Amino acid sequence: MKVAIGAPLKLAFRPWVEGLENVPAEGPAILASNHLSFSDSFFLPVVLDRKVTFIAKAEYFTTPGVKGRLTAAFFKGVGQLPVDRSGARGAGEAAIKSGIEVLERGELFGIYPEGTRSPDGRLYRGKPGGLARVALATGAPVVPVAMIDTEKIQPPGQVMPKLMRPGIRIGKPLDFSRYQGMEHDRFVLRAVTDEVMYEIMKLSGQEYVDMYATAMKRQLAEAAKAEKEAEKAAKAALVRADKEQAEKLKAAMEEADRGRTGGRSER
Repeated sequence: MKVAIGAPLKLAFRPWVEGLENVPAEGPAILASNHLSFSDSFFLPVVLDRKVTFIAKAEYFTTPGVKGRLTAAFFKGVGQLPVDRSGARGAGEAAIKSGIEVLERGELFGIYPEGTRSPDGRLYRGKPGGLARVALATGAPVVPVAMIDTEKIQPPGQVMPKLMRPGIRIGKPLDFSRYQGMEHDRFVLRAVTDEVMYEIMKLSGQEYVDMYATAMKRQLAEAAKAEKEAEKAAKAALVRADKEQAEKLKAAMEEADRGRTGGRSER
């Protein structure tokens, strides 16, 4: 990816980066980043000398058709790991296992604690399962990362990306060795995750929302569905009103015609 895509990305978008020295030159480390855009998994690796392995949803590897096969080949080629998200618990366990395997090889493991892309550019509550459990199980340092403006490059619905400079801020590694062996304590997992999210918030400058991004997406989808149903109901009511008005007008015209006809008969 660095050869085929990295150079053109750097040339076209010229991403800026701060804190590059905070990524260990060797050995395992977890890169925990906010998630604004599909392109986050491209811009972060291209500014690093080391390979970063992210987990990716299984749909990228199983979509049928020519486009699906090309997508699967690309993600396999850049070393992404498929995770089935159809079951929340199964997906979490698969992500944890994948992360541990990557770190045991002494490599960099990239993860988005929010679990999905932000629906509105704000920073959402981190999910405590994957990030914290992998960190505590391996003892690997957690490096907080903030992606800046990547959501503006290609907003939803926009076909052509906008040529602009995204940014990447990398914070100092966080050591959670004090919690070693406590990866099954939910309060510890929550504390570790919140500490990482706080560092990401300071780096990104995003507004923090104390709820999961998946919950917000459900709310937005339900609101959009309700609005669509309300518009549909309003249109149906307007059609009914127009129909009733037309029927009343027709009845009035027929009554007028009968009146004129009756008057001629009397004469």
